[in-house]
Amino acid sequence: MIQRCLAVETELKILMTFNSKKLRPYMRPGRRKTTPRSDRQNFKQCYLYDLRPKATLVCNHITIVSRRVMGERKRLSRWYFGGLGSAGAACCTHPLDLLKVHLQTQQEGKLSLLRLTVNIVKQQGVLALYNGLSASLLRQLTYSTTRFGIYEVVKQAVAPSGGDISFMVRVGIASVAGAAGGFVGTPGDMINVRMQNDIKLPPESRRNYKHALDGLIRVYQEEGARRLFAGASTATSRAVLMTVGQLSFYDQVKMTLLAHGFSDNLTTHFLSSLTAGAVATTLTQPLDVLKTRAMNAKPGEFKGYVPAFVRLGPHTILTFVFLEQLRKNFGFLAPE
Repeated sequence: MIQRCLAVETELKILMTFNSKKLRPYMRPGRRKTTPRSDRQNFKQCYLYDLRPKATLVCNHITIVSRRVMGERKRLSRWYFGGLGSAGAACCTHPLDLLKVHLQTQQEGKLSLLRLTVNIVKQQGVLALYNGLSASLLRQLTYSTTRFGIYEVVKQAVAPSGGDISFMVRVGIASVAGAAGGFVGTPGDMINVRMQNDIKLPPESRRNYKHALDGLIRVYQEEGARRLFAGASTATSRAVLMTVGQLSFYDQVKMTLLAHGFSDNLTTHFLSSLTAGAVATTLTQPLDVLKTRAMNAKPGEFKGYVPAFVRLGPHTILTFVFLEQLRKNFGFLAPE
């Protein structure tokens, strides 16, 4: 706190010296005024100067500089904010996720994204695009909450005041968090894939899960507990790459932008999350296809990179936009 006060005092002196010849401030005897309550912790007293009209802008600038240097302490994210942000993003991007699953599991590979969308709407209705939304939310509240939670907790333990961490350390933290999240989220992920793919099947072959919990119970009763973790190894490997691509690259790109003059605002969050989404899609696409087919028990070829990015890009952007808003409005103050 003392260092901050000295920094403010030094900058004020520089500004007043630079403008002294033009403004010629003078003190009127007997006009003494204390600072507002919020500033009394840092400065005991200050004098009220009667400046000429041209001094107004400089006085405003001095006030802004003082507040900036003394500035608010950085707010840190709570461990569950990532899960809430991902769940909110899933509500917006679920139709894109459903279309991605359909393209990755179709056998003939002749339908484009637009044509597939039209077919689903014609045959099942618009609400069919939200088939399996409860499973998608279950997946995000298990998978994303776990990986974001571990990543934030460990990162804050390494740098309690929110300081910089090397990129390789971030990658290591993200890898461990992704592995844990991928394993925990496997049951919800499997139900999500099945519910999304159900409308493709003939009526007599559909599973017709009522919701995500009904799907978990029926899989446990009909196929056994081990089936809930079908494709867990592939899902875990994918989650490691996904978390590295999203979380560590997001932090790295954001830190780089802030170092080059960007502010901690929506533009910075958008550019950082867009880059992270592109990296994550590139890293995870092959394993994403394998995971989807392992959980759905359908063989086939690798396809669907474009719809994967179309879905993952907006999802990543919305996740981090929601996360940053939660952090800035409801996060806790970093320790001194």
